[in-house]
Amino acid sequence: QVQLVESGGGLVQPGGSLRLSCAASGSIFSINAMGWYRQAPGKQRELVAGIASSGSTNYADSVKGRFTISRDNAKNTVYLQMNSLKPEDTAVYYCNARILQIGTVTWRDYWGQGTQVTVSS
Repeated sequence: QVQLVESGGGLVQPGGSLRLSCAASGSIFSINAMGWYRQAPGKQRELVAGIASSGSTNYADSVKGRFTISRDNAKNTVYLQMNSLKPEDTAVYYCNARILQIGTVTWRDYWGQGTQVTVSS
């Protein structure tokens, strides 16, 4: 079994910062890409930021220059540092990881349970 557990969401004022963490655990052989998605009420889930196993990153245009994604491969953890937060960043944030489980030959996508981020004064 593989689990992704997120933490770090909450309520923050516009212009503030939050740091999300997502730790993968279980029978993991290897982790490829990791990323953060978000889903606001009434909207589709969208990619916020992704990071490859090599460390290369990509961001949604709406968060470039404000959010930074990073990973600690030794801890199987991905982070999302969010600065200069805006009300439109309010959403449930989900982490995603492409994982090869021990004893298998197929990479699978796993998702965290989601963490609420609310930006409001």
